[in-house]
Amino acid sequence: MSRIVRVASGQGFWGDWMEAPIQQVRGGPIDYLMMDYLAEVTMSIMQKQRSRDPALGYAKDFVPLMTRLLPDAVDRGVTVISNAGGVNPCACGEAVQESAEQLGLQGKVRVAVVTGDDIMNRLDELSAGGHELHNMDSGEPLEAVRDRVQSANVYLGAEPIVEALRKDANVIITGRVTDTGLTLAPLIHEFGWAHDDWDRIAAGTVAGHLNECGAQSTGGNSSVDWESIPDLANPGYPIIEAREDGSFVITKHSGTGGRVAVASVTEQLLYEMGDPKNYITPDGIVDFTTMHLEQAGIDRVLVTGVQGRPATEFLKVSISYLYGYKAIGTLTYAWPDALKKAKKADEVLRERLRRLNLEYEEILTEFVGVNATHGSLAGEPDPDLAEVQLRVGVRAGDVEPVRRFTRELAPLILNGPPGATGFASGRPKVEEIVAYWPALIHKTEIRPKVELFNS
Repeated sequence: MSRIVRVASGQGFWGDWMEAPIQQVRGGPIDYLMMDYLAEVTMSIMQKQRSRDPALGYAKDFVPLMTRLLPDAVDRGVTVISNAGGVNPCACGEAVQESAEQLGLQGKVRVAVVTGDDIMNRLDELSAGGHELHNMDSGEPLEAVRDRVQSANVYLGAEPIVEALRKDANVIITGRVTDTGLTLAPLIHEFGWAHDDWDRIAAGTVAGHLNECGAQSTGGNSSVDWESIPDLANPGYPIIEAREDGSFVITKHSGTGGRVAVASVTEQLLYEMGDPKNYITPDGIVDFTTMHLEQAGIDRVLVTGVQGRPATEFLKVSISYLYGYKAIGTLTYAWPDALKKAKKADEVLRERLRRLNLEYEEILTEFVGVNATHGSLAGEPDPDLAEVQLRVGVRAGDVEPVRRFTRELAPLILNGPPGATGFASGRPKVEEIVAYWPALIHKTEIRPKVELFNS
C-alpha cells in the first residue's frame, strides 16, 4: 500500500476557533498542520497596523497560539504552515522564534518565512515599466485609484513553501499565498510531484480547497440535514490523507463532532466557485467536473479522478483601496405596531438628512426580523410583530455627511415614534470603506524569497 501523507486544517480564517489547531495536533497522527488566516480585506487591515507600528502587520493571535502548540508539534513531528504573516511575515517569524526560545526549544524549531508577495512599495516602479494593473472587472488602470491604495499583494503559489520545506523548516510563515497552496506544497514536497504534473497538482489543489475553510468541510455551516450533525460544540476539522497518485481521503479525528459526508464535502467544493472547469491558481488549472466523490466509511470521503491543465503565465494581484466612509446604526421598536413605528422612524430620519442637504451615495434601510435577510422575497410581514430592529446604513465619499448621520439617530428615541430602545452601545461608528481591486501581473515580475531562521 502506498504511503499516506496527512495534512490537517487548523484555521479557516483570522478569528476561527482557537482550539482547532490544538485538537488537530493532539487528537491523532498528522504530518502537517496548515492554518489559513487571510482574506482580501485582511491584508488592508494588516497594512494599516504596520503603518502605525512597523513591528505589526500579521495575525498577532497566531503567536500565543504557537506558544501553546509548539511543544506538541515538535514532540509529534508536525510541520506547521500558515499565511498568518500577512504583510509582515518576518516580524511574525521573529516573534514565533522568540517564543520557541522561551519554551526551551532551541535547535528543534526551524522557522522559515516566505516574502515577495507584497508589492505595495513597487507600484510606481511597475507602473513606470508599463504594468498598469487593470481592474479585471472594469478594465480601468490602477492609476484611477493609485492615491487611495492601501495594500497590494500577489497571490503566490505553493513553490516557495516547497522550497522552505526542502530547507528543512518545520514552521513556515508566509504572506499572501493561495489558500490551496498551504496544503498542496507539502504534497509536492513529500511525493516529489513535478511542477508540470498537472493532474496531481490539480488533485493537491482540490485537497487544499477542501482544507482551506476549516470545519466547513466537516459539517460546519452545512445546510444538509444540519440539525442531525453531532456535537457541533466540538467539531472535527478536516484532515487530508493523500497518496502519491493524487487520490485522497478527507476525514477528521475520531471522537470529534461534525460530519464528513459527500454532501458536506460537495458544499465546500462549491464554495467560491466560478467556472468549475477552469479553477485557476498559480500552480495550475483544475477541472472540478472531472473528480469523483465516494463515501469510503464513516466520516471518510474518497476523492479521485481530478484532472488539471497547465498554469497560466500570470499571478493575481489583490489590491485594496479607500473607497469612502460608512456608518450603520440601529434602534429597536416594540409592540404594538413595531414595524409601523420603525418605518416612520426611517422616514423621519431620511427627511432630516435631506433638509441638511447632505450627499450620500446610498442610504440603506433594513427591518431586522422582517426583511433584512431575504429582502423583497420576505413577503408580507406579520402585522403583530413583538419587536423590529431598524438598521440604517449610509455611505459617502466624504466623511462629514457620515459623521452627521451618526448624530441624527439617537434623537429619535425622544423625538420620534414611541417604543424605541437598543441604543445602549451609543452613537454609530464611522468606518472606512475598503474596496477590492483585482488585477494580473506576469510571473516574471515577482520574486518570492525564502528566509530561514534557526532557534
